[in-house]
Amino acid sequence: MRINYITIEREYGSGGTEIAHRLAKACGIPCYGMEILEAVSKEWNVPIDRIEKYEENSTGSFLYSMYALSRSGGGESDLLSLEGRVFVEEQKVIQKMAASGRAIFLGHCASEALKYQKDVINIFIRCSDEKAKKERIGKEYGIEESQIDATRKRFDKKRSTYYRANTGRQWASFTGYDIVLDSGRLGIDGCVDVLKNLFNN
Repeated sequence: MRINYITIEREYGSGGTEIAHRLAKACGIPCYGMEILEAVSKEWNVPIDRIEKYEENSTGSFLYSMYALSRSGGGESDLLSLEGRVFVEEQKVIQKMAASGRAIFLGHCASEALKYQKDVINIFIRCSDEKAKKERIGKEYGIEESQIDATRKRFDKKRSTYYRANTGRQWASFTGYDIVLDSGRLGIDGCVDVLKNLFNN
């Protein structure tokens, strides 16, 4: 099967963002992550940091999830909360970007937006090497050592809650993905090599 799209969800500090961008460069295809927020920001004329705050405020309730999913399926967002509207708009943007050709999507529940595509592989990237994870967080994001654990937990909780609220699935449940990669064991380059082979077939 020819793979045209890869969606990536990742633990904070796993190197998932770097893996996605390296993969995109190696394969000569676009990677959309922050670009999704930028497109929604431009469409709404709302600052990106406010959109990120809406994401963070998403409820994890099952009823909210079912309501958001039913509305997003029909492209309806008028009756949703601001948090729900962000999700619907992001889904539209992802689908529009996918229509332009092969691509990598980073976060933002892209697997939900592309769930009817047969040529997509959904990836989760974790890191079992706690020391490497902490070093990456401190170095790449400039987080003080005393704040690393709290920062990691906050971002992982945000991603988990947003994912569950808008898909009805558990973010870190590996049964929800086609492939799970451990950057702590494979390294950044190893993860890129594995995923690059998917696009080369």
